Amino acid sequence: MTLTQDRLQQRLNPRPMRFYETAGSTNDLARDWLRAGGPEGAVVIADEQVAGRGRRGHGWHTPPGAALALSVILRPAVDHLPRLSLLGALAIAELCEQLGAPEVGIKWPNDVQIGGLKVSGVLPEAEWDGSRLLGVVLGMGLNVRVDFRGSELEGRAISLEDALGRRLDRTHLVGDLLERVDDWYACLGSTLFYDAWKTRLATIGHPVRIGELEGVAESVDEEGVLWVRDGAGRLHRVLAGDMVMR
Repeated sequence: MTLTQDRLQQRLNPRPMRFYETAGSTNDLARDWLRAGGPEGAVVIADEQVAGRGRRGHGWHTPPGAALALSVILRPAVDHLPRLSLLGALAIAELCEQLGAPEVGIKWPNDVQIGGLKVSGVLPEAEWDGSRLLGVVLGMGLNVRVDFRGSELEGRAISLEDALGRRLDRTHLVGDLLERVDDWYACLGSTLFYDAWKTRLATIGHPVRIGELEGVAESVDEEGVLWVRDGAGRLHRVLAGDMVMR
C-alpha cells in the first residue's frame, strides 16, 4: 500500500511525525525540526528521497513506492554518541530477522545485509550549539521493493521483499522499525545492547581492506571501534572507513 499521512498517523500515534511525498533529505528536515525544539522520538518520513546521504558523503536515493526513508530525533548522552549508528543497524537487522529474512548480518559498522547483499543504510548526524549537544537525527533507509536489475548496485544490494518472497506493507514496517529503535535506545549504554549488535556482525574473522589497510578483522570494542591485524602482525584501531570484505 501507498504511504500516506493518515495511515502513518494511525500506525504511529501518538508519536509526532511529519510525512512528505517527496523530500530532499529526511535528515535535513529532522535537523531543522530538532533545532526548532522537536521532541525526542519525533520522526520525519518520505515516500521519495532525492538527496539522501549515506556514510562518507555517498548518495542514497529512495525511489517512490519502493523503500523506507526516515529520520528520528534523539537526545542521547554525549557518551553514547558512538553507539547511534549501531542502534540503527541493530533495529533494522532485528526487524529483518523477525520477518523471516535468511542470513541477516551486519557488515561493520552499520550496513545490514541479507545473504551478503546490502539492504539498508544508516546515518546518524549530531546537531551542536557550540559545545552543547542539541540532539541527533538517526537516518535510516531500507530497500523494500527496489529493483536493482541493470543498475550499478545489481549483485551488491537486495530488497527485503525479494529476500522474503512476499509483499510487505511499508506503513507497518515503519511502525515495527521505530518500536525496535525505541526498545534498543532505552538500553543504549548497556552490555545487552552491545552484545546484540556484536553477535550479528558478519565481519569478525574475515580479511578486510579499509583504505590502504589490509588485514583480518579481529575484534570490536563497546564503542563500535574495529581492530584489524595486518600481515605483519600489527594491530590497528579503525574508527571509520569504507570497508571491503575480501
